[in-house]
Amino acid sequence: MYTFDYKRPAAQADATAAFHGDARYLAGGQSLIQAMKLRMSSAETLIDLGAIEGLHGIHLDHGAVVIGAMTKHSEVAASDVVRKAIPALADLAGGIGDQMVRNQGTLGGSIANADPAACYPSAIVALGATVHTNQRKIPGADFFTGIYETALHAGELITAVSFPVPKRAAYVKFKQPASRFALVGVFLAQTADGVHVAVTGAKGSVFRATQIEAALNASYTPEAAKAVHLPTDGINSDLHGTAEYRAAMISVMAGRAVAASLGH
Repeated sequence: MYTFDYKRPAAQADATAAFHGDARYLAGGQSLIQAMKLRMSSAETLIDLGAIEGLHGIHLDHGAVVIGAMTKHSEVAASDVVRKAIPALADLAGGIGDQMVRNQGTLGGSIANADPAACYPSAIVALGATVHTNQRKIPGADFFTGIYETALHAGELITAVSFPVPKRAAYVKFKQPASRFALVGVFLAQTADGVHVAVTGAKGSVFRATQIEAALNASYTPEAAKAVHLPTDGINSDLHGTAEYRAAMISVMAGRAVAASLGH
């Protein structure tokens, strides 16, 4: 690991003021610290967000579940508010990594990292969530822009994410056994605007499976989702699975998500 300066501010203003040059915010550290230990990433300054008040917590606000950026995965999974309003989101959080990762990793850190196989991006896109920062509100559909890339500006700090409560929803993923990242993960949400199906793990960034959405808007059944044959354009192909395999699994996982959302 390269040397770096470490700062632990107690206020948002101090955190953003400390961000200059080659600096990085440190949330749960489950991705950044590991990358730095392997010398795959570096920073002159790490700004630890753990002591800042106002970045933690979960509450309902005008039909949306609002989750602070520094809220841990385990807290989302165990939250009575989340489990009642959007149980699929609690299930998603409870299946991230292992117990240590869930006890340390945070919502804000996960989405800022924008790993192509991370779980939260699919919920943000499918539910039409809004990412709140110290500067603005970013629609979830515009937040993820590529492999490990987001719409965040340099020094912009995620403060919370608001997830609108859907009519019904479910998250199903096919896990890579060692990492528990999604080879294919599907978050399905039935909303006032229709059915949204967001996919993670299959491309360089989360995306909506519009062909499956169209099929489910016509017939909300597992069979309708599974009958869709997706093209392999842009689908990942690696030692864990070919593009053809992943494309087929998207429809299968979507069908399972429909069944789960219906309580089957």
